Amino acid sequence: MTRQIVAAAALGVFSVIASVQTGAQSRTAAAPTFSKDVAPILYRNCANCHRAGEVGPMALLTYKDARPWAKSIATRVANGTMPPWHADPAHGEFLNDRRLSDAERDTIVKWATGGAPEGNKADLPAPPTFAEGWQMGQPDVVFAMQEDYPIPAEGTIDYKWFEVPTNLTEDKWVQAIEIRPGARTNVHHVIAYMRTPPPAQPAAAPAAGAAAAQGPRPTPPFTMAAGMGRPPDAPKPDRAPVENDRPPTRSPAGWLGGFAPGQAVRVYQPGTALKIPAGAVVVLQMHYTANGKAAADRTRIGIKYASAPPKTEVRVVALANQNFVLPAGAPDTRVDAEVTLNQDMTLWSVLPHTHVRGKKWEVTAIYPDGRSELILNVPKYDFNWQTDYVFKQPLQLPKGTKLHTAAWYDNSPAHKANPDPKKDVYWGDQTWEEMQFTAFTFSFASAETKTTAGQQ
Repeated sequence: MTRQIVAAAALGVFSVIASVQTGAQSRTAAAPTFSKDVAPILYRNCANCHRAGEVGPMALLTYKDARPWAKSIATRVANGTMPPWHADPAHGEFLNDRRLSDAERDTIVKWATGGAPEGNKADLPAPPTFAEGWQMGQPDVVFAMQEDYPIPAEGTIDYKWFEVPTNLTEDKWVQAIEIRPGARTNVHHVIAYMRTPPPAQPAAAPAAGAAAAQGPRPTPPFTMAAGMGRPPDAPKPDRAPVENDRPPTRSPAGWLGGFAPGQAVRVYQPGTALKIPAGAVVVLQMHYTANGKAAADRTRIGIKYASAPPKTEVRVVALANQNFVLPAGAPDTRVDAEVTLNQDMTLWSVLPHTHVRGKKWEVTAIYPDGRSELILNVPKYDFNWQTDYVFKQPLQLPKGTKLHTAAWYDNSPAHKANPDPKKDVYWGDQTWEEMQFTAFTFSFASAETKTTAGQQ
């Protein structure tokens, strides 16, 4: 009898163990695997940044790469901080929306909480291929600074200006552009402008009264609101204690492209492109920040050309309000800017920009009939992930529409990134100063593209 009891007990124990093992195996089998389920998501949405030489702090191309970070990946994906995207989905749809779907997020979280199994290696899809050194793929042409500029380890550095001749003998059309700093950790931002040769002078001066006969000058396409210039009595912006060794030779002209944390690539929709005129010189505005270690920078600009002249030429215009003060300690100061459109236009994208105290953005279209529409809402602006928000359906804006921007700033001690909450803050170039700046990509509704020659 005793032997039967012992045997039964032993059988029960073995049954429990077997049940636990079977349950664990079942849970493991049910969990998504890296090879079959997770790798395709990472390849589509993450690998472009999370690979060697790019901005991501670790590569995510292989199981060996991703496995140590499984819990961290799941946490960032679940709370929405990765992939980074800050526009409120209730206001507008965007082509470059980086958010994962609910199913993709659920797959990654289940994988991490289920032990992060690798799965069958045969299920692993082919890894994505990248053009070495470029997120957008291999460029058709690369324009680079003509020198390695030495960046000091310490001190305040004024904007530096560099000129790069394109040597183009005909107009070219930009389909995609990527700006790649050589010293990424030292580059706060880059703006690439285009300066074109002056038009040929007429052989002889026009006769007196000829100019008057041509009629009045056409109305400019934009009218900026009054009162947005930096007031003359505002404190001077911080400057470097030494003379600028690369000042601008003259004012820059048309916008070509930009780089800021989180924003390096701009791809224009099929049928649209931005023109580089023949003979243009690229003018680079470089904002360097010392980080305790000397470095050298040679920034490059990669460009993919459109295969043919586009149906629509796009342009970029900047709206900025330099007339503001952020009081010391103030947690919630609003700064507005506004521009009026003097002809029908199509709006393709919006890029809002502040420095580290910026916390929220709104962009509103106010139509001629008085109707208002919030076209972009960024409730948690992040200086480290700035984005050019590209509309899925470009906005058709009639003449008389006002584009109104509003930015909110936190200059209080509670804001961890605040350089000095005890100081009033004004417009300025340096990171510890502030900006209220928006770049709009637009086209004239009825404009025909013009070029000096066919696209090669």
